[in-house]
Amino acid sequence: MAKEGVKARDVKRARLVAQYAVKRAALKAAGDYEGLDKLPKNASPVRQHNRCKLSGRPRGYMRQFGISRVLFRDMALAGKIPGVKKASW
Repeated sequence: MAKEGVKARDVKRARLVAQYAVKRAALKAAGDYEGLDKLPKNASPVRQHNRCKLSGRPRGYMRQFGISRVLFRDMALAGKIPGVKKASW
């Protein structure tokens, strides 16, 4: 389980990226790299990291479901994810 501050920081980064997306695109198209330098560092989409929505785990993230592999397995075995069942052959 990630600390609440780490999860909050990631949410804040996502908000900044969305806020400055149009301005970043305009500055990039104009080739104004000095203007890009003046934007907040966390406004860059490269600084975002995929995290589990429930636990905040940064590794083993499954993009299709938005959760980590650990929680995915627990929820799938408990039948909480529709259409997912354990494979057997």
